[in-house]
Amino acid sequence: MKYAIETENLTKKYKNFTAVNSLNLKIPDKSIFGLLGPNGAGKTTSIKMLTCLIQPTEGTGIVGGYDITKNPNEVREIIGMVPQQVSLYNDLTILENAELCADFYGVPVDEKFDRIEDLMELVDIKYAKDKLVKQLSGGQKQKASLVASLVHRPDILFLDEPTIGLDPTTKRILWDLIRELNDDGHTIILCSHDMYEVDKLCDFLGIINTGNLVAYDTPQALKDGLAVSVKKEHDADISNSLESILKEKAEIEDLTQTHATDVFSEKIDDDLDHLLFRKISFILEDNSPEIIEDLRNNPYVHKVNISHNGRITLRIDNFNDEAISNILKNIISKGINIKSIATEEPSLEDVFMKATAEVNEDERA
Repeated sequence: MKYAIETENLTKKYKNFTAVNSLNLKIPDKSIFGLLGPNGAGKTTSIKMLTCLIQPTEGTGIVGGYDITKNPNEVREIIGMVPQQVSLYNDLTILENAELCADFYGVPVDEKFDRIEDLMELVDIKYAKDKLVKQLSGGQKQKASLVASLVHRPDILFLDEPTIGLDPTTKRILWDLIRELNDDGHTIILCSHDMYEVDKLCDFLGIINTGNLVAYDTPQALKDGLAVSVKKEHDADISNSLESILKEKAEIEDLTQTHATDVFSEKIDDDLDHLLFRKISFILEDNSPEIIEDLRNNPYVHKVNISHNGRITLRIDNFNDEAISNILKNIISKGINIKSIATEEPSLEDVFMKATAEVNEDERA
């Protein structure tokens, strides 16, 4: 596999503080790569080193085939950067800002205007080309920034929170643009705190915490890995947890049944549910009494709830691989069509929270 970016023990230290610690990262060529981490985790420092804004203390990185310490000028020529805070000249127009960037990168004069016009059409900002940047909306500024960043046709594009503060419509337009740029052969490095955005766009992602790379894989593999990890933890301590919960429940049942005791007892029931069961829900073509009774009697089903809109929510065995297929067969065997189905699976937010759980405030960049 060809890599657009490779780092080897990339490190940045400030006196006694290590902002990035021996980062070893491989980003496949022509992919969309998500770089995640809590505030102060070292993301910005990593990006600054990869874009040659600061020098590493130790280690190095290869960006587009060039060493960031030995060939910084060559690296700068093949990268583009769209920062979170748009860094265009407010008193110049979109067109003037794009021309300035084209001249800075030495774009041939006979190609400059065609490139700019093509890019403005691509991001749908041509109608505002003569507007001053200070007159633009947030979405228009992001589009103008993309034009300026792409005018020299960089192989690798860094996007830092490109959709923050944008309305849903403009956000989706930029998502489509990111995909289109990737389809055209650009490698995209996306820094974002929007887990849905990262899950939707990225081929691979890495999570940095306190300067260390703590997770790296495809979004789906990380979510699947979290499920496996949770199952292993469950297998290791489920008996102790159950014993503790059930003992506490038994003690409470022996007490006088005051209102406070009832509330606490319900909380323990909830804890037990959370430990053992997960949710799966359906909207069926027909909620017949027969199928509801079958679901209640299914050995894998702990609870059945029916909402006002007819959605059936089941609490099922959390760690039995046969549970879902058994329930589906139960429904399908009755000749009932399933109109909608949803399960509570690990999300990227769950992955992020687990990967960054151990945080020492003193170690944050």
